[in-house]
Amino acid sequence: MTKTDMTAFNQALAVGRPPNVKTLFPHSRALLVSGKAVDRAMLKKGQAMTIAANSRSNAVLRGALLAAQKADAAVILEIARSESTYCNVTMWNIARQADQAMNELGITVPVAIHADHYGIKKPGDVAEALAEIPTLFEAGITSIAIDASHLPDEENLLANIALAPVVPGWAGYETEVGEIKGKSGLSTPDEALFLIRGLNANGIHPDWIALNNGTTHGIEASATGIQVELTAEIHQALAPYGISGAQHGTSGNSSDKLKQIASLTRTTKANVATALQMIAWGVAVNDYGNAVLDAAGAFTKEPGKGLDEALWAEMVAYAGAKGIKAGDYKKLNAVFENKILGQPKAIRDRMAGAVAEFVAWLLTDVFNAAGTAPLAVEALVAAGSHDLGPKAGVIENPAEWTREKILERAKSLSRDKGPEGDFDD
Repeated sequence: MTKTDMTAFNQALAVGRPPNVKTLFPHSRALLVSGKAVDRAMLKKGQAMTIAANSRSNAVLRGALLAAQKADAAVILEIARSESTYCNVTMWNIARQADQAMNELGITVPVAIHADHYGIKKPGDVAEALAEIPTLFEAGITSIAIDASHLPDEENLLANIALAPVVPGWAGYETEVGEIKGKSGLSTPDEALFLIRGLNANGIHPDWIALNNGTTHGIEASATGIQVELTAEIHQALAPYGISGAQHGTSGNSSDKLKQIASLTRTTKANVATALQMIAWGVAVNDYGNAVLDAAGAFTKEPGKGLDEALWAEMVAYAGAKGIKAGDYKKLNAVFENKILGQPKAIRDRMAGAVAEFVAWLLTDVFNAAGTAPLAVEALVAAGSHDLGPKAGVIENPAEWTREKILERAKSLSRDKGPEGDFDD
């Protein structure tokens, strides 16, 4: 696949940037696009998925962009609602950081900016979300995941229906069924169909669906990971609705397992968070993206990589004093981001460079996403618009999916959601 020529790039720049991006960055040369364009590029190539890089720090964000340029891949930068509480990169500034870095680094591949896991954990959260979600798009978000998977199936569906009006029609849209909690409470085809059929009847056409297909967020405790056959079965059941898969909990799965999810399912988006954080810091990781721990259960910091050794020692000491265990080191991001940004340029560059090397390997050798940037550009130029529209029309009868009928239909679904608890996003 040849790289995008500058004529096509300039055409895409003129028509492919959503209106909120044009308003915020009127003179920018950064091709920030809807998540729809990235999804379509993966589908066009076939058996391809791209990284959705959870950019918990500026170093991770820059590294992911450098990798995308090297692989000539359309990618997604994202940050979750929960991450916005413990990272200096938030849902309200990630687009600004991306735009600045792309112009500085000369990044010419299409990049979507995704608000990951916009969590709705109780029905009362919907009212707050109706007010807050529009502010995300005002801040440059171009794609969002409405995650009401913590709720019963009927409430999940009704929350998505209630919130869809405040998500621009041109934006990338992700929904989720089954809370991500490992091998317990796995999603079923019936649950996924219930959600997608109900949305379709209401004129809502998600680009992606995330499943509980065997993974967990954060540091994986076992190598079981993604249930590929289950994922493929659910994606096949949803085929008439044009839904792609979003794979969460990617860190903790081997490269072979990730190749299978790209080649055997309809997954086009793979979230990677913990591995990128660790690599930026200079912590050793294995093929699963899991941090390597020593005999005492402490992280293995690689000398001469990532953070300055003295700053890493300060972070470890802080974590020890605060009782922060290995799985919660993510909470150090906001505490130490200013000190990290205050390191010498050589240190900052090697942090971003290590992330870039890892992400380029994923995009090229594992995800099969290399060369997808021109495909996203072609889709935007062909449409002559930032809005690529839905992948399927209305199939379901709206009269069969009223609130009353949704509540009645849900009674036939499994209520086995796995153990109760706070499964972090």
